[in-house]
Amino acid sequence: MEYEDKSLTCADCGNGFTFSAEDQQFFHSKGYVNEPKRCTPCRDTRKAERTGSNSRGFGQRRQMFPVVCSDCGKETEVPFEPHGDKPVYCGDCYLKVRAIR
Repeated sequence: MEYEDKSLTCADCGNGFTFSAEDQQFFHSKGYVNEPKRCTPCRDTRKAERTGSNSRGFGQRRQMFPVVCSDCGKETEVPFEPHGDKPVYCGDCYLKVRAIR
């Protein structure tokens, strides 16, 4: 199948961008049926918002929550907000509990 460059309009910023023949071939090889809706900068921004990374590709520090380990009583941090309905463990105790399961 022959592909030709297409001019598209970004759904986010409204700027025009080119959907190249090479990109169209790639999309077809992956089985994608829809054309891209966003230009590359807007796609990159949206991806960074979803993944929590900045524009240079480096991830931002995840929010941590202070807790006391349910097993050993050591103060630690976990990457989720505990709700008090389940035990929360420090890294060492979690590995021990996980090995038992």
